[in-house]
Amino acid sequence: MERLTIKDIISKIGQGKTFEAVSSDYAFTIKIDKYVPYVCAAIHDGHQFRKELWDNCMHTEYERWYEEDPETKSMIHSHPIVIAGCDSRFEYDLNRAPEEAVFETAWGKKLWFKPLSKRMKAKSLRKHANFYKVVHQLIEALEAKFGFCTVYDIHSYNWKRWERDVPTWNIGTANIDTSRFKNAIKNWRRMLSNIKFPYKIKSTAKVNDTFQGNGYFLKYITTHFKNTLVLATEISKIYVDEKKYITFPEIVNTVEEQLKVALPKNALENYKNYSNS
Repeated sequence: MERLTIKDIISKIGQGKTFEAVSSDYAFTIKIDKYVPYVCAAIHDGHQFRKELWDNCMHTEYERWYEEDPETKSMIHSHPIVIAGCDSRFEYDLNRAPEEAVFETAWGKKLWFKPLSKRMKAKSLRKHANFYKVVHQLIEALEAKFGFCTVYDIHSYNWKRWERDVPTWNIGTANIDTSRFKNAIKNWRRMLSNIKFPYKIKSTAKVNDTFQGNGYFLKYITTHFKNTLVLATEISKIYVDEKKYITFPEIVNTVEEQLKVALPKNALENYKNYSNS
């Protein structure tokens, strides 16, 4: 893995080069082993939190971990194109618009003992802006090369906080063209529901059940690129113990191994069905 400036990352993508890098501000990683018509993203995987913010943050490390999407990069790391956040969403949230990306409160609790200075906010927002410069160049390059692209926007959610039965998988479609992509959504839901877990964990997949796909990452890509489908996909945190701060690596590995098969199959179907539409 290289350490590259945003300019260098954008240049490599523009030249069609393969590479693996961390951004020079250590905000995100990107890997391109091969140019294919799909991207895997884990924008909330990051847990990194700037040290200068520690003393001012009212949330513990556990509380931050609880609201992040740990191990989502691990679930998709084997795919040819992967982009993932390194920083905690408690510093800035890549799935929110710039004006909302630096939280003042987080999940009903005040975040900072003292309001952040403009300089502190600006430092975080520069990283947010740089990430989207790279995302824009990447999707632009893939649409130009293939005519169509699918982005798998992988997240997780805390199922134990719900007071009803919730699905293992949720696909958020509120901000995509569901008329055009009806079959793609249906096929992806079917594939997710067929994933087999250990310990008799049932795999269920629903659309717009727990979340509707209102994130900025999806909205940004959908607004700027008409031939890219973003499938906002949430897995319930069956792969961790939310209360005990424990990760179950065998379940993470199960997800990774089965997405290794299902995800490119779905992406190929989408490419065949929509690249000429």
